[in-house]
Amino acid sequence: QVRLVESGGGLVQAGGSLKLSCVVSGITFSVLDIGWYRQAPGKQRELVATISKAGGTNYADSVKGRFAITRDNAKNTVYLQMSILKPEDTALYTCSTLNWGRIYWGQGTQVTVSS
Repeated sequence: QVRLVESGGGLVQAGGSLKLSCVVSGITFSVLDIGWYRQAPGKQRELVATISKAGGTNYADSVKGRFAITRDNAKNTVYLQMSILKPEDTALYTCSTLNWGRIYWGQGTQVTVSS
């Protein structure tokens, strides 16, 4: 079965950095487009960044220049490198993929940025 497991979240001070990982199993990773989403309490879930199977990337305006999404096909892993973190980046970060009409989500990893 398809499984996505996030890790790397934690508590950091504003201006700090954090790197999230999303390990995918149960599916051929190299053919997948992967997205990182986040949701804070009382807020809509938003798409933070995507990376295509070919390595093309896209970012939300709010994180451009600060976040970088990468993938390592040998490790079946997608990363989200977050720098110059702001309190408004605080959220539960979840990775997701769509395969054959079905969407798959990980459990999420919490990122908290103190002011």
